[in-house]
Amino acid sequence: MLRATGEVLVTLGLVLLLFAGYEIWGKSAIINSHQKQLDSQLAQEWGGTGDPTVSPSAPGVAPSGIPPGGAIGRLYVPKLHQKWVVVEGVALDDIRYAPGHYPDSAMPGEVGNFSVAGHRTPAIFWDLDQLQPGDQVIVETHSHWYVYEVYQQQIVSPHAVEVVAPVPGKPGAKPKEADLTLTTCNPKWDNYQRLIVHARLADTLPHSQPPPGVWS
Repeated sequence: MLRATGEVLVTLGLVLLLFAGYEIWGKSAIINSHQKQLDSQLAQEWGGTGDPTVSPSAPGVAPSGIPPGGAIGRLYVPKLHQKWVVVEGVALDDIRYAPGHYPDSAMPGEVGNFSVAGHRTPAIFWDLDQLQPGDQVIVETHSHWYVYEVYQQQIVSPHAVEVVAPVPGKPGAKPKEADLTLTTCNPKWDNYQRLIVHARLADTLPHSQPPPGVWS
């Protein structure tokens, strides 16, 4: 009886280890593969004459002119040595493999609040809690680099939608600054809170001049 119980516990332990391994490495590999595809897609689009960040709106697409799940630009976090292609939309299908832009929020570099949501997975916003005031978050578009500087990190409830308002935390206020807000689940492995990082535009550079801290 004891031997049988021990074998069951060992088997259960192995199953849990395999599941944990898949959650950490398996999903990360899948996300990284999709990120490479999105990056190639973005490079092809930027190689043409059009700038997807300013294309005209059409039925069924966001005000940005980019269809849900379409690539907007690249998001770099030098402190974490991480970069991602950001897509349009925050529906579950949109952000399955990439951070997603809240469709009603500002676009990169615009006055307002460029807001981006991402899953708290090892391949996306896992270590977002490490960002502190003064750290850089850099957004790359077809034409510019936008260098944002973190000024606040906070934990809120999932219902605190005011964090992605045009003026973060002040619904209805008219924006005068260009902000960036990153949102993800908190704590790790759960979703009963939201981790929020706010940053403000500190510099804008032409795309021909890569800013410090960005890697290829």
